[in-house]
Amino acid sequence: MKAFFEGIEYLFVKILFWPLDILRAMELDNWWIANIITWIFIIICCAATWYWIKQLQVFKANNDDDQDTTAHSFLS
Repeated sequence: MKAFFEGIEYLFVKILFWPLDILRAMELDNWWIANIITWIFIIICCAATWYWIKQLQVFKANNDDDQDTTAHSFLS
């Protein structure tokens, strides 16, 4: 059973987290490249927020949104 958990440890530490170890070691040389994953997630979140707001504007322009407080049965 110990070998099974050591195998899981090897998989995550030596294989799956290897690219993150490279980015961590790179932090002292170039902060921007070391944080590229963070920047990618920030860009994705900004794009998703922009898309969501645009869709809200489309529904509001078509009067498809129901802003009545009785829209849900538990609020009436």
